[in-house]
Amino acid sequence: MQGLRVHITGIVQGVGFRPFVYNLAARFDLKGWVRNTSAGVDIEADGEHDKLDAFVKALRGEAPPLSHIDELTASFIPASGFRSFEIIHSESIPSAFQPIPPDATICDDCLRELFDPSDRRYRYPFINCTNCGPRFTIIKDIPYDRPKTTMAPFAMCPDCEGEYTNPADRRFHAQPVACPTCGPHVWIELSDKKLEMNQNEQERALLRASYQSFSPEKAIQVGRVLLSSGNILAVKGLGGFHLACDAMNSYAVTELRNRKLRVDKPFALMMPDIETIERHCDVSDSERELLRSPARPIVLLKRKLESTIAKEVAPAQDTVGVMLPYTPLHYLLFEQDADFLEALVMTSGNLSEEPIATDNDEARKRLSQLADAFLMHDRDIYIRCDDSVARVFDNGPLTAGHNTSSIYPIRRSRGYAPFPVKLAWNAPSILAAGSELKNSFCITNKNYAFLSHHIGDMENYETLKSFEQGIEHFEKLFRVKPSVIAYDLHPNYLATRYALERGSRENLPTIGVQHHHAHIAACLAEHGLDGSQPVIGLAFDGTGYGDDGAIWGGEFLVADYKGYQRAAHLQYFPLPGGDAAIKKPARTALALLWSLGLDWDERLACVAGFCAEDQVSLRVQLEKKINSPLTSSMGRLFDAAAALAGVRQTINYEAQAAIEFEALADPAEAGAYPFALGQAQVEVRSGIESLLADVLAGIPIPVISARFHNGLAEMARSVAFKIRAESGLNEVALSGGVWQNLTLLRRTMSLLERDGFKVYIHNEVPANDGGLSLGQAAIAASRL
Repeated sequence: MQGLRVHITGIVQGVGFRPFVYNLAARFDLKGWVRNTSAGVDIEADGEHDKLDAFVKALRGEAPPLSHIDELTASFIPASGFRSFEIIHSESIPSAFQPIPPDATICDDCLRELFDPSDRRYRYPFINCTNCGPRFTIIKDIPYDRPKTTMAPFAMCPDCEGEYTNPADRRFHAQPVACPTCGPHVWIELSDKKLEMNQNEQERALLRASYQSFSPEKAIQVGRVLLSSGNILAVKGLGGFHLACDAMNSYAVTELRNRKLRVDKPFALMMPDIETIERHCDVSDSERELLRSPARPIVLLKRKLESTIAKEVAPAQDTVGVMLPYTPLHYLLFEQDADFLEALVMTSGNLSEEPIATDNDEARKRLSQLADAFLMHDRDIYIRCDDSVARVFDNGPLTAGHNTSSIYPIRRSRGYAPFPVKLAWNAPSILAAGSELKNSFCITNKNYAFLSHHIGDMENYETLKSFEQGIEHFEKLFRVKPSVIAYDLHPNYLATRYALERGSRENLPTIGVQHHHAHIAACLAEHGLDGSQPVIGLAFDGTGYGDDGAIWGGEFLVADYKGYQRAAHLQYFPLPGGDAAIKKPARTALALLWSLGLDWDERLACVAGFCAEDQVSLRVQLEKKINSPLTSSMGRLFDAAAALAGVRQTINYEAQAAIEFEALADPAEAGAYPFALGQAQVEVRSGIESLLADVLAGIPIPVISARFHNGLAEMARSVAFKIRAESGLNEVALSGGVWQNLTLLRRTMSLLERDGFKVYIHNEVPANDGGLSLGQAAIAASRL
């Protein structure tokens, strides 16, 4: 007999790892114990040498599906004389930490039991096991045990406890285990808005009481009836509330837009199964795999022309964002009967730009004028977590949390957060505050970079509080006391102010990081590059504070983690009114024409929209440089081109003009507008002149859009080629929100790879500002 000591780190808690070890030990006739600690999983076992060897190999090769082993160390020791194998009490180790699993969709076994009339959890909306269910959103602290989750108030009944303690059961040590007898339950309430439609106070009280008396099953059925009859239902989910309505009902979708103050920005959809999705969208094998993955993100898909989804779901778009159900409650809402719902709008439960509501009382207060009714439950959500959004690039499969080139994240949140990015080095404890738009923060501990869930646009007090609460939770969860705080250089960003104020208050050093340098560093970090070799970085986005005080965004950098050189950039042009120009692409278009010395031709839609007085006022503003900051932004160039082409003159959500312009691009068009590289500056005059000539000649917008995209791709290739000739560098990183334009990304990558460049794109964190904090952390670590 010999002894064995094993320590495992990674995603090994909350994924059925201890039960897996227990059963593995029984298979190999080993005696000893396994336990969770704040640092991972520890095992000690006695057995025959060959069996211990086989045990270690099985630990690696047969690990549970939701687990991810980062490190496994095993050493032989003298036998301890154990007489049985046990799961022993968890141990809390001061300052130790380990990764936390994301929430996972309901597994096939639980789904089968959900609709099995003979199962004691038949139609129970909180069915789960070690292979599925809530994790990150209910965990308060580590080690991951029931008392440290929001399931603590629900004492297990004898049947659940029997499963929980039975090594042969799928729910052995499943912390959220529950049933209708002992677990959370759902109920339905009418909102104040709905009740106020009845003028009689007594009748309102009776109506409220009747809804409160419904059984959980009745509550779900009433919710389905309300949805099928055109009402808006607030549904409490894993990471917060959704606002749901029938996606086939134009009236319901329009009413939801009006209440939510969301004019054109697309809504996400949920459909019951892949077959339904394929009736409405083109779905590749890789997209099908991504839709079905444990993370269950919203996947952007090409919409079929014959789809009967209301056009109001995604106005002027050729794609829709679709996800499959991921909780038992979702599946119960989609049950096929007389009230069958083929597709639901499932948008975040908030007023536009506010954080998603998570608490029942908070939802009653904030959503009462948005929803007609609430489908509530009493399992608390400890941390809010919006749905993730992704699309497939180059048609490859997704393995959640692993490095692939096929997933292109747009928003990294539920199902992925807080899965860490593994760094190529050990970093000190760093807090990176992120950016203003699409904020996420990042905390590092050793070689882990824990990127937060999606926080949102930091433009109001409520989002700032959510940001601060998230940081506090991460610091506690991952045992981090920051030794330095990294921040964006823009002085007016709330995240920057937080970083500087906290640094001053706690006497912590702070490191300012240029926005586009952080974009490129984020791309390098997620690919595990150590920064020993600079790359050519193409950082294309809408807004980033430049070293010269201008608004950058069309940048060609030679960069590593330590620093960067601005090798070239899009030529500057003014933004009259700053944010006002961003919201009115027509202003940007006229400012671009003015800066290039081109006439404001009245035949152009962007010019015709301004009366003579407004044109004079705008011209004076430009000539006298009144509140007209200079920009090299590729995002603003797209806005101007879309306005000049007549696509859109005003917007009501970020990048709307560019998104609609891309959606119109003709994939068969090979022509390209010319953009020339001057002295470290990309000149756009010839390209814009060609675009104007086509517009005035009546060339179709799809052709104009394609030629514009093709021209920019050719320009990106030629500038990268010139930088390679001067520097000898052959690796290119593409980062920044503009690269979410897959038409531009695909054409640029094709040209670069044809010229022999090695190209890095994002596949773990978003190319937009949602991934920026990872780059800030990597740069701060390098400087330290």
